[in-house]
Amino acid sequence: MIINFINMNGYGIYVFSAFIFTLINFAGLYFIVRSQLKKEQQKFAKEFSKLDEQKAFEANKQNINKEILLTGTFSKT
Repeated sequence: MIINFINMNGYGIYVFSAFIFTLINFAGLYFIVRSQLKKEQQKFAKEFSKLDEQKAFEANKQNINKEILLTGTFSKT
C-alpha cells in the first residue's frame, strides 16, 4: 500500500522530483535574501553612525530606524 502511494501510478518520480526541486529553490532564495538583508543592515548601521548627534537623535525617533538598528545589532542569524 505504501509503495502504491509512493509510486502514484507511475507519476511518483515526477511528483517527488518536482517537490524536491521546489524545496531546493526556496531554500536557495531564502539564503540569498538573508545575505542581502544582512548587507543592507550593515550599510544602514554604517551610514547611521556617520550622522551627527542632532540628526541621530531625530532618526532614533522614527520607529523603522529603531527596528532596523535593533534587528541588525542583536540578530543571531
